[in-house]
Formats: sequence, C-alpha cells, structure tokens
Amino acid sequence: MLNKYARAFFTRVLTPFAAMLLRKGVSPDAVTLIGTGGVIAGALVFYPWGHFFWGTVVITLFVFSDLVDGNMARQAGRSSRWGAFLDSTLDRVADGAIFGGLALWYAGGGDSLLMCAVAIFCLASGQVVSYTKARGEAIGLPVDVNGLVERAERLVITLVLCGFSGLHMFGVPYIDILLPIGLWVVAVGSAVTLVQRVVTVRRESAEADAADRDREGHPA
Repeated sequence: MLNKYARAFFTRVLTPFAAMLLRKGVSPDAVTLIGTGGVIAGALVFYPWGHFFWGTVVITLFVFSDLVDGNMARQAGRSSRWGAFLDSTLDRVADGAIFGGLALWYAGGGDSLLMCAVAIFCLASGQVVSYTKARGEAIGLPVDVNGLVERAERLVITLVLCGFSGLHMFGVPYIDILLPIGLWVVAVGSAVTLVQRVVTVRRESAEADAADRDREGHPA
C-alpha cells in the first residue's frame, strides 16, 4: 500500500536531486551501493549498542537511495535487468542488517531472548515474503497480491517506532516500549502477508495448470 503512494510522492520530490547526481557523473549503481553501505553501517554500528535514535537517523538518510537510483536510471534511460537485480538483492541485505542489528541488541544489552527471536523472525519472514513473489514470477505467475505488510510497511513501522524508542536515551520515559510493539506488528503482519502470497500462488498455479490441460485437450 505504501509502495504505491509513497513512491509516487518521493519520486517527485527526489527527481531534481537525481538529475543533479547524473550531471555530476554519478551512476545509479554507485548510489545503490553507497545507500546499502550506509544502511548497514547505521544498523550494525548503532543498533547493537542500543543507540536507536541516531541509528535510525543514519539509516533513514540512506534508505532514500532506493528511490534515487531508480529515478536516475529512468532519467538517463539506463534501466536494466542488472540494475533491478542489484537493487532487489541489496534491499534484502539492508533489511537483514536492520533486523540483525536489533536482534544483536536483544541478545546482548537488551537482555530479551524473546524479542531477539521476534527480530530474527522479522528478518527471516521478510526475506521469504520477497522470495515468494520472485519465485512465483519466475515460474510464470503474476502473483497478483500486495499483502498486508510489504517492504515499505516493514521499514516504516520498524524505523519510526525504533527511532522514537531511542528518545528513551534523552530522558523520555516509557517510550522504549514502542520498539517491541513495532517488532511484534511487523512479525504478525509479515506472517499474514506470507500466507496471502502463498494462497495466491497456489490459486494462480492451479488456474495456470488447468489452462494448460485445456489447451492440451483442445489443440488449435
């Protein structure tokens, strides 16, 4: 849901910046790599130590590279299969760093094996949700479903609540409860989305198989 509306808004906002980078000779792939590196650094340098506010600030600054690189490629007329592959692959790496950093916090200073497990589930389920769509499309199915919690929703929920939770370090009381709430919401939402996509792929594959049998039975 957020993918549809947020991308359209930020595409308009970031178009001048993307054009400026192209004029300076920066490639879309370079932006993708730098953005992913920034997200990984923000997640794995700050989150394992409980510095959620500053970690989220750093991550948010670099997350927008995911919109800038595609915008640059379209403006330059250089959209390619390689660019799409690189972008999608590094998105998975960035997501893994974010939830991995939170899992490390809960395994250490956060002292909660339950929340560590929830963070790991968020990491794994997010990867599998993406895989189901990619795998369904690879076998020729449209996978015509968005799902309750896609990547944009996972990031917004996690980063917003994690960032606010970090205000606990500045003396704001009780606000640190927002991070566990956010992780539980993402975990449940990802599980629902996974079921939605599996059910959709099962239905579409049954319809495709039935259509194939009809064609075999009634050759042109």
